[in-house]
Order: sequence, then C-alpha cells, then structure tokens
Amino acid sequence: MIQTAILEIRAGTGGDEANLFAADLYRMYSHFAQKQGWSVREIDRNFAEINGERAYDTLKNESGVHRVQRVPKTERSGRIHTSTATVAILPQVSSKEVSINPSHLKIDTFRASGHGGQNVQKVETAVRITHLPTGVVVGCQDERSQMQNREKALEVLRSKLYQMMREQQKSSVDQLRREQVGTAERSEKIRTWNFPQDRITDHRYGVTVGNLESVLEGNLDALLSKIKEKS
Repeated sequence: MIQTAILEIRAGTGGDEANLFAADLYRMYSHFAQKQGWSVREIDRNFAEINGERAYDTLKNESGVHRVQRVPKTERSGRIHTSTATVAILPQVSSKEVSINPSHLKIDTFRASGHGGQNVQKVETAVRITHLPTGVVVGCQDERSQMQNREKALEVLRSKLYQMMREQQKSSVDQLRREQVGTAERSEKIRTWNFPQDRITDHRYGVTVGNLESVLEGNLDALLSKIKEKS
C-alpha cells in the first residue's frame, strides 16, 4: 500500500546542538527512506514528504521528543551535553477528508532562500499559509512556481488539521504539538540517543539497540522491528 507521510522535525532545547541533532535526524530518515525505495521531497526547512510502500505506517511511531547525549564538537572540556529535537509524522489527507474555507487563510509570498539565508530566486515563489482559526502556519518553497508551493503547503495544512480533528480535544497547533511531541523538554523524551554508551533507548517500549552511528546513517530496521514487536 503506497502511503505518503509528512515528516516534521524541529530543534528543541539545547541551542546549536539541538539544531545539529535535528539535522542529523532529518538526514537519518531521508537515508532510511531511500533504502526502502521511497521518495523524499523537502517541502520547507522543517517539513519533508515521504512517499512509498507503507511509509506512514512504518514511521508513525517515530513521533515524539528525541533526546541526545553527546559531546559537541565545539566542547573543549569533553563535557556531555543533553539536547532535544521533536519529530512529528503526519498522514497525507485529501481535500475531501478535510475541507478548508479559503476565507480562513492568510497567504504570504516571498522569495525562496537557501539554507544560508541568501535569496535563490528573484520572484516571490515561496508561500506561507496561516490558518486563522487555529493559528497553524505552514510553508513551502521547494517548488518552482508559486501555485505549486501553495498546493504543497495546503497539503501539509490539511494533514495538520486532520490530526487535530481526529484527536478532537485539539483546538490549536500548540495543543497538537503538546500531544504529539510535547514542549521539547528533556523529561518528555520518547527516545534517548546516548553517544558515550553507543546505545539508543526507546522509553515507551523498553527497547535498546547499539550501533548508534549506523542507525543515524539510516539503518533503522532493527530498532523499528523491535518496536513493532512490542507496540
């Protein structure tokens, strides 16, 4: 069954180290997806679309706060730092499943920028959409035209609103994130990536695996298999 999952990764607590860890997780999921023969498309800096056989079902348990314990490259004293990143896996939904009133949208356009902040286009093709009733904000700058970016951003918006509708008690994007990934505090972790001890522990299912660097290169199969057995 071909599925599309919307991957959202954001840095949590921990400053620059949290940003680096978020980038590590994005690269890990991208490599894992490629190993599965799935396609990965970056939508915006925090979002990517993963399409492939049972993509959403395979990744849905990855949602939550991921904690990392390691010595940053800039730490001269060798002190271990603890930081976090949040991961959210959302299903892609159709316009029939979630109807969005155009009058509820605030749409801003701007020039797409590269990861260094420099503008990479001379025309305003990038799009940011704010859903006024809930405060949900999504954006897309990966496509070449403003219309394509608008449609892609609407896909992400539908997924986030669908998640909120499905969980009923949600009335804002902050509530959605607290339910799925918390506030990124270290105590809310679902998984710890411990570099000094070369181990990954999933606290929900009591699963621990080694070869951390290999897993970060996209070799998630052993970890996901153990989680599936206990979930």
